[in-house]
Amino acid sequence: MTRLQEHCQARRIDFWGAVAIGVGGMVGGGIFAVLGLASGLAGGATPAAFLVAGFVALLTAYSYAKLTNAYPSDGGTIIFIDRAFGIDLCTGGLNNLLWLSYIVTLSLYSVAFANYAATFFGGDQPALLHHALISAGILIPTVVNLASPALVSKTEIAVVCIKVAILVIVIAFGIGNIDVSRLSPAKWQEPLAVVGAGMLIFVAYEGFELIANTAPNVENRETVLPRAYYASVGFVVALYITIAAVTVGTLDAAAIQSASDFALAAAARASLGGVGFTLVAISAVLATFSAINATLYGSARLASSIAAEGEGPKFLEKRVWNQPVPGLVLTMILALMLANLADLTAISSMGSAGFLVIFAFVNAANFVRSKEAKSNRLIAGLGVIACVGALAALVIHTAQSDFRQLWVLAALVTIGFVVEALYLAVEKR
Repeated sequence: MTRLQEHCQARRIDFWGAVAIGVGGMVGGGIFAVLGLASGLAGGATPAAFLVAGFVALLTAYSYAKLTNAYPSDGGTIIFIDRAFGIDLCTGGLNNLLWLSYIVTLSLYSVAFANYAATFFGGDQPALLHHALISAGILIPTVVNLASPALVSKTEIAVVCIKVAILVIVIAFGIGNIDVSRLSPAKWQEPLAVVGAGMLIFVAYEGFELIANTAPNVENRETVLPRAYYASVGFVVALYITIAAVTVGTLDAAAIQSASDFALAAAARASLGGVGFTLVAISAVLATFSAINATLYGSARLASSIAAEGEGPKFLEKRVWNQPVPGLVLTMILALMLANLADLTAISSMGSAGFLVIFAFVNAANFVRSKEAKSNRLIAGLGVIACVGALAALVIHTAQSDFRQLWVLAALVTIGFVVEALYLAVEKR
């Protein structure tokens, strides 16, 4: 075996590495941010709401599993859309929207990382420390990604194991404090509200699609990748349902509302005291770190593939030791600027809306290319309907709670398509 072959072999990702990237992408800031919101909307049916959202995620994971093996590429999502619908202004704009959504997500995760990390410093911290923590939350994972895909995989396995272990401890101690009556049908909201809550918290499942970007580096991908998709999403669905049951079963509605942003931490405090709050804070720091790590891995390859498809600047296509360094660095810079300069409260849910738009198109791509993907068109069609329904629920809720965020969604879509139109115009000249 040559040195080059040894180098490439060392950069391979196995089943557990792919699963860790999927779980790491999902169990990020989402569950810590939306748990309180879901509880307020669904009441005792919060675990059912997570199950509804998980069903949508599983339908979409089916499309990803089929398309990843049909079109294996570290471009992942954009390759699926381009192969199904061709390369033009529409698909280019959608791919830019996906990249922008990743940048928004990276910014949100880095701010969440800083907020939880700051709790270990005690008292009021200077703004400089807050920005330093935000920047560290992006820069450290960037260094990990620059090293190699194998290091991303190994880092994700280690961090995911630690954070999941902490969540399991919180769950184990919290189960004994569950008041079953709080989960009874009498405490459920109306079915429409439960389904609506499930659609709103779908953001907590965003991240499994990052597995698609690992395809060229995965061993025995035809067998490993589908199993990795279903294992990661299935595990996270079970984890979220259990967490929701412990939280809603431990705290009454008033307590959940007063601690909406830290509902899980409040539930942990009820069973483990201050230690419980600290454990959840540690888990949140690790969760956001691993989510940033996995998201950088996928978004850097996304940027490179956009260029390779002729939909973006050619410099993004360049690689160093088979690593998409220009795409990684540009993604890092944009995420750093957005996280440190923008008001992220106004764009949080709209970043998720961008992903739902993309997921609807991925399911549609699976429907259109069902023969090549060897997939069931009925399941793919259900995936399209589910994502469109989730998007509608999110937009309706946003319009009722904070209409300004809809302008953010409009801006994200507009930027994605305007940038693509300008690029195509320059290329033609």
